[in-house]
Amino acid sequence: MNWELIFGQIKWTSFVFAGMIENPSLSEAIASGAGSIAVLGALATVILLTVKGWWVPLWRDWLTSVDHKKVGIMYIAIALVMFARAVIEAALMRAQQLAATEGAGFLSADHFGQLFSTHGTIMIFFVAMPFITGLMNYVMPLQIGARDVSFPLLNAISLMLTMAGAILIMVSLVVGQFSTGGWSAYPPFTGIEFSPGEGVDYWIWAVSLGSIGSTLTGLNFAVTIYKKRCPGMTLFRMPLFTWTTLCTSILMIFAMAPLTAATVMLALDRYAGFHFFTNGDGGNMMNYANLFWLFGHPEVYILILPAFGVWSEVVATFSSKRIYGYTSLVYATMCIAVLSFAVWLHHFFTMGQSANVNAIFGIATMIIGVPTGVKVYDWLLTMVGGRIRFSTAMLYHINFLLTFILGGMTGVLLANPGVDFQVHNTLFLVAHFHNMIIPGVLFGMFAAVQFWFPKVFGFRLHEGLGRASFWCFAPGFLLAFFPLYWLGMMGATRRTYMWSEPAYLPWLALAMLGAALILAGFALMVMQIVVSVRQRAQLAAPLGDPWDGRALEWSIPSPPPAWNFAVLPAVSSQDPFYEAKKAGIAYRSPTTYEDIEVPRNTATAPLIGLFACAWAFALVWHIWWLVIASFVLIWVVVIARSFATDTEETIPAATVKAANEAFLAAARAAPGVSRDREMTSENRGRALPESLEGRSGAISTGPAVEVLS
Repeated sequence: MNWELIFGQIKWTSFVFAGMIENPSLSEAIASGAGSIAVLGALATVILLTVKGWWVPLWRDWLTSVDHKKVGIMYIAIALVMFARAVIEAALMRAQQLAATEGAGFLSADHFGQLFSTHGTIMIFFVAMPFITGLMNYVMPLQIGARDVSFPLLNAISLMLTMAGAILIMVSLVVGQFSTGGWSAYPPFTGIEFSPGEGVDYWIWAVSLGSIGSTLTGLNFAVTIYKKRCPGMTLFRMPLFTWTTLCTSILMIFAMAPLTAATVMLALDRYAGFHFFTNGDGGNMMNYANLFWLFGHPEVYILILPAFGVWSEVVATFSSKRIYGYTSLVYATMCIAVLSFAVWLHHFFTMGQSANVNAIFGIATMIIGVPTGVKVYDWLLTMVGGRIRFSTAMLYHINFLLTFILGGMTGVLLANPGVDFQVHNTLFLVAHFHNMIIPGVLFGMFAAVQFWFPKVFGFRLHEGLGRASFWCFAPGFLLAFFPLYWLGMMGATRRTYMWSEPAYLPWLALAMLGAALILAGFALMVMQIVVSVRQRAQLAAPLGDPWDGRALEWSIPSPPPAWNFAVLPAVSSQDPFYEAKKAGIAYRSPTTYEDIEVPRNTATAPLIGLFACAWAFALVWHIWWLVIASFVLIWVVVIARSFATDTEETIPAATVKAANEAFLAAARAAPGVSRDREMTSENRGRALPESLEGRSGAISTGPAVEVLS
């Protein structure tokens, strides 16, 4: 039997455990341990699902669902699982660098190379991207008063492509090795001549799947915001989170395409002997650098703009004030989005451009600090004179303001080509990058979880454990990355697995301490979720508005029904729900109810994701029969779906009315809770606005609200 025909290039030595048998060492033991955890984790999941009888609900209610809310939750679940792996890898790298001062440490150079490649790839493509996409998926349609996104099935397919890419990276823990070419995968090192194994191919196909999914998401969200806003929701009445979602979506459409082109061209170089990026054979690796960073710099703003939207929502809510400078924040967001396409070359100042070209891109980079500064001042001025509550989400925001300003200042420094030449490829750059991404994006997403968790699940997160987690993450971040600025200025280069300079040791020890605190913060975050689930009865806030929210998502029950709004709301101002509460017209019944059509669940998306994952795995290992079979099956599913006509189901008006009237009656009967008591068990989700705290108690039914048709 021709085993290569069946299994391609997979041999028994391809499995991670073979390395421990053939060449036992601590480095191989760690790799085998990681592979074992992946295998045992998958087995434990299968056993749990089987014992609990959860396979059917998982398939029926989640994997086949096209509801934007469930799609969003699954995106965030992927992000949290992948974050667990990435943060452990980061701690391992710090430990190796600490142990390898005047010694070899405990990891091999190749293993260390895989760690920094997977860490960067996972954090960008499979933590930050799914996190922001999941959040936008959940919140944006609720904020604009829509029942769902414009293309629900496409939304589910985007999720499944992202999930397929994440699975591929997890498989690389067990079968084969990952790339050592870093998250940017620069050729010629990632070409077939210097990296002949399967590692770069894992990177190519995992990133390609995620990139295609993100492009489709961008198209979907942009169309949704243009076409699905409720009556009266003009562009300048949209919440700021929706504005940042719109700008991010446009960036996704135009920025992900160059990345997909770069990965496909690199694949053609490796698989078919093309020479797009091969110097000396008609190619030019600078084409790769330009394509990658044409994606890479807008990507920074794809990640950070949604977090800016989160900060705008958090600071206004927990300062009990309307956001300061709404219009300027919108224009600043648009300016940042446009300028993000004009600065990509600052990522390679040292790669041979003329001084004039470098100067132009350096100035453009500095200019982008202006609209960013506008945002910072607006957030600060929102807090001035406000009734600030130091909730976990607000603590993250204040920490963000302090650390993001410092990171931004180092960005302006790096925008100067002369300075950039001095610290290029050093740990200074690593410190700056993490200084922007962690407070700006990761902490933004953590704050978003604290803020919108009650909306998603109907109960609040445990506040004490949330603050404990914050007090590990915040100093942990400072200790882990601020020493890297100094190390970079001392000449310590990035991606280096051992040192010969003893002066680095104390700074590396501080960085290791920071990594330990970050691990502790993550452990406390997991504990917070577990404890909150156990105490969900005491933390319940089903009436939908635990924080005295301002936008439409807070006007409906928690968690929201499948149809989101019983009747589509009509908006006449910014902060429509807050204005309705102040005017005493919130929680009014509509005059009429109508049948509602929602998209029916379908197996199309998970099947496409499954076959796409198999197709990519087969390409990595050159299993050509599987490549052909899975590719054909993808298109069989697409064609079969095109013949389906029964794609929607109708929710009867009586069902909608019964659910909505029960919610409204409960909300009207609730006494309401003041801001001083919002972290107690009295908070059932009916907040009393700041100016109405003296009017606690049940509210009258009031006249019914006319429904626009």
